[in-house]
Amino acid sequence: MSGAYKFRLQKLLDIRQDFEDKSKLEFKEAQREKNMVEKELNSLKENYSAHRNIDAYESIIQQKIKQNYLNALNYSIDKNTIVLEDKGKILEQKREKLKLCQVEKKTVEILKEKQKISFLKEQNLIEQKSNDEFALFAFIRNNTRIHGNK
Repeated sequence: MSGAYKFRLQKLLDIRQDFEDKSKLEFKEAQREKNMVEKELNSLKENYSAHRNIDAYESIIQQKIKQNYLNALNYSIDKNTIVLEDKGKILEQKREKLKLCQVEKKTVEILKEKQKISFLKEQNLIEQKSNDEFALFAFIRNNTRIHGNK
């Protein structure tokens, strides 16, 4: 064979691989942020559930403090719900970007594979032609020896 296969668009493939890797990191970071907000929201909801009952035997000041605390929790829950929705939207955007990067990279990889297969077929054909020529020369040489000796 005349040499190893060299893909002319290897730099493009490397660039697309880098884009995909960066996109994966961004996606993981967005997913981590969303999970943190979700965990915080669940914690706030648990706190709200644990303290939502205001007992009548408590003093008015304690009831008022508890009510203010519950209002603050409720406000935080509403705020975190909005943040969670935003993080969900960002995560979806990152997921779509990652899919696009994967498709773009896969397109170039498929092109590389097809060109490599074509290259190998061409190399095999060249090798087969050389082998056929060697066999033909050997046949002619052996045939002239046999017929030349008679």
